[in-house]
Amino acid sequence: MTNSAAVLADAAAYAAAVEEASRAAAAYYATGESTLDDDAYDRLARGIAAYEAAHPDEIHESSPTGKVAGGAAVGDVPHTVPMLSLDNVFSAEQFVTWTASLERRIGRPVAAWSVEPKLDGLAVAARYRAGRLEQLITRGDGTAGEDVSHAAAAVVGLPERLDAPVTLEVRGEILMTNEQFEQGNAIRTEHGGTPFANPRNGAAGTLRAKDRAYRVETTFFAYGALPLAGSGEITETLTELPHSELLAYVAGLGVHTAAATEVAPVRVSTVGEVQARVEEIAALRAALPFGIDGIVIKADLAADQREAGSGTRAPRWAIAHKLPAVEKITRLLSVEWNVGRTGIIAPRAVLEPVEIDGSTVGYATLHNPADITRRDLRLGDQVMVYKAGDIIPRIEAPVAHLRTGDETPIAFPESCPQCGSEIDMSEQRWRCTRGRNCRLVASVSYAAGRDQLDIEGLGATRVVQLVDAGLVTDFADLFTLERDQLLALDRMGETSTDNLLAAIETARSRPLSRVFCALGVRGTGRSMSRRIARYFATMDHIVAADAESLQRVDGIGKEKAAAVVEELAELAPLIEKLVRAGVTMTEPGATPPPEPGTEEQEGAGAGAELPLAGMKVVVTGAMTGALEKLSRNQMNELIERAGGKSSSSVSARTSLLVAGEKAGSKRTKAEGLGIRIADPEEFAELLADFLTGEGTAVAETGETGLAGEAAAAVAVAEAVVEVAAVAEVVGEAEVVAVAEVVAVAEAEAGRDAGETEVVQAVQA
Repeated sequence: MTNSAAVLADAAAYAAAVEEASRAAAAYYATGESTLDDDAYDRLARGIAAYEAAHPDEIHESSPTGKVAGGAAVGDVPHTVPMLSLDNVFSAEQFVTWTASLERRIGRPVAAWSVEPKLDGLAVAARYRAGRLEQLITRGDGTAGEDVSHAAAAVVGLPERLDAPVTLEVRGEILMTNEQFEQGNAIRTEHGGTPFANPRNGAAGTLRAKDRAYRVETTFFAYGALPLAGSGEITETLTELPHSELLAYVAGLGVHTAAATEVAPVRVSTVGEVQARVEEIAALRAALPFGIDGIVIKADLAADQREAGSGTRAPRWAIAHKLPAVEKITRLLSVEWNVGRTGIIAPRAVLEPVEIDGSTVGYATLHNPADITRRDLRLGDQVMVYKAGDIIPRIEAPVAHLRTGDETPIAFPESCPQCGSEIDMSEQRWRCTRGRNCRLVASVSYAAGRDQLDIEGLGATRVVQLVDAGLVTDFADLFTLERDQLLALDRMGETSTDNLLAAIETARSRPLSRVFCALGVRGTGRSMSRRIARYFATMDHIVAADAESLQRVDGIGKEKAAAVVEELAELAPLIEKLVRAGVTMTEPGATPPPEPGTEEQEGAGAGAELPLAGMKVVVTGAMTGALEKLSRNQMNELIERAGGKSSSSVSARTSLLVAGEKAGSKRTKAEGLGIRIADPEEFAELLADFLTGEGTAVAETGETGLAGEAAAAVAVAEAVVEVAAVAEVVGEAEVVAVAEVVAVAEAEAGRDAGETEVVQAVQA
């Protein structure tokens, strides 16, 4: 998020800005709908505040400055204690300045800090009397709120009865988790309603809705508690406990808090530790099952809070460290229909470019035709677009209240946009009836790519030659190519022919994980392929596995397991060809799972006795020694072959950090969390058995040159099309910039292309 402010040149501009901000705030706090996204509103509010600071005699009564909810929210149920907002900082420097100001105010260093996620929901107060939920109230204008008790039964984490018969008020946020948002929109559209634009909009609308014919769930997270009249002996507990212990007390009553999440509140002692936790939560944001828009830092001790006091809008002992906006409103201009390497026809939204989370977004995934229909998307719509970290931009929903009537329906293709064949529309994801043959060049290029079989010298142009000459109908045919056949092709001399044949021969002995990845099974990528290969150990065991067996692999759920089984049945002829060609069908060091009906041992098939078994490993900095030539993907492959799980971010669940030269902030975080740290030499010694011998293809893989990089570009881009409809690579692959390839590969950063969606499109 930029820390810029709208520039208001004169009194007229100021008045217009106040009117726009007031209108947006009124809509935002009433229904969750607004003409402005959060970033635009914050920028406008900062501009208003700056103008008022320079012209204090011109302040309008309706100005949102210094008011809870921008002065827009209403309610008729008085709060026992004002329910305030939070002031914001946008950088580490601003946070340090704020802490210094707080410590000057109380006349001493803050004893301890509580650091917790700033949940993107609606603030509410839940009043319990004798352990029974009596009333649920919105924040409103901070002094009074709206009674929404009618909605309490559908709020997960807000029990009707506490685990003790106490009287108190619990304060927290009501939000929609990502799953609840998807389910809520599905239910809403089934009943003829328009989709919610985003989870916050959904939570606000759901909380206030009455007499609906359907039920939509939300979730509550507590962030505080205070006594009520009649609290009796627990009054002192509620007013004197440190904030961190107060949250634990509330959780002990059966109320939901963020304690069980990856971004659980933590108590720390120093500003440096606060900043490390802020960075950690920010890094986890994209993978969370619910939305956050910042991190809240509070003085933990009740005494420090009392000394600091509160202003009319916000307490002086707490601050919100805002994160860059991940949602923006922009216009849907058109829809492109791309065909992936397995024949999947995927729609991609072309957007009016907008900056989100530090990058310009011009495209977004639309998943499938059914999703377009369910969301009632139309060309020309103002749409809410979401992007965070490595997540591909996606359209959440149209902002229906901004429609003008000029929007038009999205036209669906009647035949394959790539080859003109019929479309199989029997499932949600449409597919060309020619399947992989529709994009044969892309499919073979993907298999030959750096993260699969890594066949040096086999770029997309060469693949086109092989296909056009009728020498290759799938990538298994590569292993039966003969020298005379290659010499007959244009620009294939003896040296290049011999080099290519040698590279193909090397590829024949790649481990099962790479061979399986080369198959391009929908819903899997390089990380998932490694996990499948490590669990089953042989291709025979993979092919024989049913959906139930596949679900034992980390990251495979019921739906994905069924899809993999179906895909493997379709790929059976190709797998047989690979077996006949002598391609490796085993994973070095892996042990097959026990046969059905035998006693299972924990860790069977997963390498329970391997050196990194059960460990979550993060690699950072430049590797040296025996690990110097390994790419990040090769390091991840090495970790998973040794029984571990690779990750790109340090958290409390990290088991080991491999810290090379210039390790930076990840090392600092690991030290603060007490995580074991190893240098590259120590790590290489630990995995010495995996860095020597025939089984370690990762240590032998070299650079592939421009053609190899280009093939990797095609592979990655086609995976994007297949999984998330992000891009289609066309034309000569050699023109794809190597920098773009690296950007896409690094964007995945250890994630599975089939699970989390690759972030960046590569286009020729």
